[in-house]
Amino acid sequence: MKLHANIPDGPLEHKWENYKKKAKLVNPANRKKLDIIVVGTGLAGASVAASLGEMGYNIKSFCFQDSPRRAHSVAAQGGVNAAKNYKNDGDSVYRMFVDTLKGGDFRSREANVYRMAECSLNLIDQAVAQGVPFGREYGGYLNNRSFGGVQVSRTFYSRGQTGQQLLLGSYQALMRQVEKKTVKLYARHEMLDLVVVDGKARGIIARNLDTGEIERHAAHAVVLATGGYGKIYFLSTLAMGCNGSAIWRAHKKGAFMASPSWIQIHPTSLPQSGDYQSKLTLMSESLRNDGRIWVPKNKDEKREANQIPEEERDYYLERRYPAFGNLAPRDISSRAAKERIDAGHGVGPLKNAVYLDFSKAIREQGKEKIKEKYGNLFDMYLKITGYNAYEVPMMISPSAHFSMGGLWVDYELMTTISGLFALGEANFADHGANRLGANSLLQASVDGYFIAPYTIANYLSNEIHTGKIDSNQPAFESAENNVKAKLKQLIDVNGTKTVDHYHKTVGKILYDYCGLSRSKEGLEKAISEIKALREDFYKNVKIPSDINSINTELEKAGRVADYLEIGELMCHDALTRNESCGAHFREEYQTEDGEAMRNDAEYQFISAWQWNGSPENPVLHKEELNFEFVKPIVRSYK
Repeated sequence: MKLHANIPDGPLEHKWENYKKKAKLVNPANRKKLDIIVVGTGLAGASVAASLGEMGYNIKSFCFQDSPRRAHSVAAQGGVNAAKNYKNDGDSVYRMFVDTLKGGDFRSREANVYRMAECSLNLIDQAVAQGVPFGREYGGYLNNRSFGGVQVSRTFYSRGQTGQQLLLGSYQALMRQVEKKTVKLYARHEMLDLVVVDGKARGIIARNLDTGEIERHAAHAVVLATGGYGKIYFLSTLAMGCNGSAIWRAHKKGAFMASPSWIQIHPTSLPQSGDYQSKLTLMSESLRNDGRIWVPKNKDEKREANQIPEEERDYYLERRYPAFGNLAPRDISSRAAKERIDAGHGVGPLKNAVYLDFSKAIREQGKEKIKEKYGNLFDMYLKITGYNAYEVPMMISPSAHFSMGGLWVDYELMTTISGLFALGEANFADHGANRLGANSLLQASVDGYFIAPYTIANYLSNEIHTGKIDSNQPAFESAENNVKAKLKQLIDVNGTKTVDHYHKTVGKILYDYCGLSRSKEGLEKAISEIKALREDFYKNVKIPSDINSINTELEKAGRVADYLEIGELMCHDALTRNESCGAHFREEYQTEDGEAMRNDAEYQFISAWQWNGSPENPVLHKEELNFEFVKPIVRSYK
């Protein structure tokens, strides 16, 4: 199957405008005849549901949380990027486009990335109109700060709660449409399968998590905005409920998965403190604007951080990457921290962390200024660790965070299944092999507010004579029966091991062999171990209670069953890419000083994987990347 990205003609800066000029429309009277399912109520899901509802379509919105406000977009802290150049420091749409391409190690499409940068200008105005309380200068102008991988200030923020505030904006827009009855909200519902009829996405099978009832929902198009699958590592910055099941079920119905091995490890997480933990806590990357990262030069250092003199500290990011220093990109900063920890210079009780020190910034700016910028983050750190970061350095460590991989989509954000769209972190589109900080909230928002309303309308213009989609047709019955059979299979195992046992085990396998660094030998071992673990899961997992009631263990079991397949595909993907780029660092492909060695001659493509009936035999398709406007360069931050 040849992949068609469907990129519009014309100069880079006119592609999106040309698309909108030629896109087909649906008139207001016909919109009332068309149904759209949106799965997920984070920034991407809430914004697209609200936008399409305002346009007059009939929307069904699904989330497994008890409220759309609990979607994981709420957890994003540091900010959202936009190329408005308010600081007059040389920023522009084009510079943001180049920064994002370079930050992603030239493994994303030029057209998609430029569109994201272009739409960023409108997002800030929209958010301000919604009442998002961005940080401001003394005179009232919106303020900016820097993030890793760039040399300008383009990140708009709301202290350390930017995701929460943006989500509240999209949530109130969504609930306005719920009140107007253009959107029907299904909270506490989990999508368990996609229904495909004659090659088109026509609905979903969902489980009511309060009653256990299996439901059929039909529509003319389906939108997945369900986030990423970074929780596959078990210990990650993501909430326990985050999962990859919706996109994985769609993958098994024919939607290609792109670049699944590109998982970002965030450099500023709180370190693991024991085996009892189920997640790790993220500390915003924005802290790296004023915090300096270091470790003791002495491996056997026993003194407290404040007792170690300057000359005995290794500010390793400033030493290795002087042009960017503590604002080096996430992948590079995480690997550098791992290298120091592995070399025996780690700090903390488990020697698994590095210091993030604000003493210099507090001396120069004053405690009140630092408190104004990051106060809630310092409060959170104190509450979790018991340490006052105004007085002693924070301790941070790399942790699994964001999925750059996801469902393959074209320029219109449509997958390889006609009528199935993927938005935000659920798709692979904009970040390449590594996501720059503060681009996550941006991509989710512009996908939902500014892009999908055009592209979905273009698709639905050919559906106005289709009539209502019947949920009683054989494809729905077959999908429902398959879902019920899967649930029964899980319940009937009745083994002795918990679901969390399997989740922790697959997470450790992946972190060890498909995490911050990978090797051919390690990946082959991981594939073998995951396969054996999956076989054991279906023999020995224990799920109490039954199908027809509230059963959180059953929910988790279905998600972990998917992780045991996603994890194997991650390793297959990493094994076939004989280069180091972005978050994918193959130990066999590095320079003498330990930097990534990219191979554009052989691997300048997007890996798009097709399900072939079992996890062992995925089929690889390649979308070649052509750079017309920016020549790929060696990615250096020195």
